[in-house]
Formats: sequence, structure tokens, C-alpha cells
Amino acid sequence: MNAVFWDVDTQADFMQPKGKLYVPGAETIAPNLAQLTDYAHARGIRIIASADDHSEDHEEISATPDFTRTFPPHCLRGSAGQRRIPETALRDPLVIEPDGPLPNLAGHSGDILFHKHHFDVFTNPHVSPVIEALGVEDVTLYGVALDVCNRYAVEGLRRHHPKITLRVVADAVQALDPAKGAQLLDAWGRQGVIVTSTANVVQ
Repeated sequence: MNAVFWDVDTQADFMQPKGKLYVPGAETIAPNLAQLTDYAHARGIRIIASADDHSEDHEEISATPDFTRTFPPHCLRGSAGQRRIPETALRDPLVIEPDGPLPNLAGHSGDILFHKHHFDVFTNPHVSPVIEALGVEDVTLYGVALDVCNRYAVEGLRRHHPKITLRVVADAVQALDPAKGAQLLDAWGRQGVIVTSTANVVQ
């Protein structure tokens, strides 16, 4: 089975308490994120990752955010806050921009990083073509924020690629709204998503 790990937005602005759009408690999952990253790299499992890549004029960025469709400035291109935390450093990532051509995947054995200008990773039009080109059959997903970017990744995968086996690592995600996050995990579990733990994945 062609399996990948899927790392959602583990960037400093989300993961660190001084970040521009800190997800409360996100730093507590960093050890589990490190375990998952190390496990994947040690076993030759490709990591597909997403990362916000914003400029001030993006539709999602607002000085008066509603924290549903708009958010304060964060993960601005080239800033320290846009960088991934050390625990989730990628290996030889192929960066795929939302507004550029799809790079040639042939011969690339490293990780893949989708840049995005919106919280929904599927607004990068290359996501589905890459999934199909790689023949992905199994996805283990983690990262932040569970109730925003993770939600759109999970629901997008279920909608566009329903045959993929999808796991969400419950102790390697964190929500802006913990109650909403718990509701999502419960709903996904009832809909066929496998809700698992770091320990179960790496055993």
C-alpha cells in the first residue's frame, strides 16, 4: 500500500506561544510530531506537508478578523513565523506553489511541500494531481489547527479521494477551539476516518 504522512502547517506562527496565530497548547504536541517525522524518514515514508505562505493582501488576512474566514497576519512569506518547527523538518522537499506550474515529480524521492494562500490546502490546484500521480492509498494526518486547516485537509481528502484510507493522529493535532476539535474527531470517527495515536502509528 502506498502510504504517506500528511503534516498540516506545523509552522512557528501556529506552534510557538509567541507566534502570530498561536494555537493554544500546540507546543505540547511537538514531541509527538518529532516521533512521527523521525519514524517516517527512518522508514522511507514520504511526508506531504502544507504551509501557509501569505502576503498582506491575501483574502484570508484581515486587520479585523472573524477567526472563521479571516485571520490576523501570520506566516508572512519569508518571516521567521512561516518556518517549520525543527521537530517537523522536511527531507529534500519539493515545494509546489499554488500559482505556478506543477514541477516534474519523476525522480524526486524526498518530501513534498504544498504552499497555500488560504487555509484550505485544496486551493492549491496541484494537490489532487500530485496525490493521483503518486498513487496515494493511505494517509496519516497530523498538525494544526485541527478545526481550521486540518479540517479542510481531512474533508477535502474525503471528498476528492474517498478511496484513500485516512487516519488522524489525535495526540498530534491541536485545535483553536478544543470543544470543536473534539466534535470533529468524534464525527470523523463515525464517518470512517481512523482516529489513532502516535504510539499506535509508530509501533
